Amino acid sequence: MPPVQVQIVIFAVIAAFVLFQLYNVLGKKVGRQPEEDARAQPPAPNGSADPASPQGRNVLDAVTLASIAGLKARDPAFDPVRFLEGARAAHESIVRAYAAGDRETLKPLLTPTVMASFEGGIAAREARGESETVEFVHPARADLELATAEENLAIAKVRFLAELRSRVKAADASLEEQTDERRVAEVWTFQRTLGASDPNWVLARTEPATA
Repeated sequence: MPPVQVQIVIFAVIAAFVLFQLYNVLGKKVGRQPEEDARAQPPAPNGSADPASPQGRNVLDAVTLASIAGLKARDPAFDPVRFLEGARAAHESIVRAYAAGDRETLKPLLTPTVMASFEGGIAAREARGESETVEFVHPARADLELATAEENLAIAKVRFLAELRSRVKAADASLEEQTDERRVAEVWTFQRTLGASDPNWVLARTEPATA
């Protein structure tokens, strides 16, 4: 065999060996693959998706889940998703009604203690001759923080985060309307009597929260 052909054969053998080694490295899956990560991701417990979060991305913590289980033992009909839908609607109605001084709307939504407190604020505003309207810049976020049963009461705490725009008009028409935009974070405590014919919850307490 001529020397040139011998060199070609040698180079071909070397090239084949190098390609074989490259396949061993590049042709195999190295490290964790996306489909493996998906399989390794533990599924969320049934009913643990937070209905207050977009697409339920957040998961309720173990303490909240345990408290919900305790409440459902006393009230099997309790549904955290439906409850939060109602809580968001109540939150908006109460905020708007308080600003408007609408006592008739507020009364069935509040405990007597909270109603008395709200009544004081409304009366003070009326004494100043002011009127107020409130609008929500964005739908309020609502997160269920606690749902439990204490004696004959079902109790639920919801953390609301809202952006509000309020307009206040003074009695003196010559004064300019005051506009204020603010971000409000509060925890509202709702309650209802277990076994009562009225299934509605009422607001029992409000307290500030961190944003």
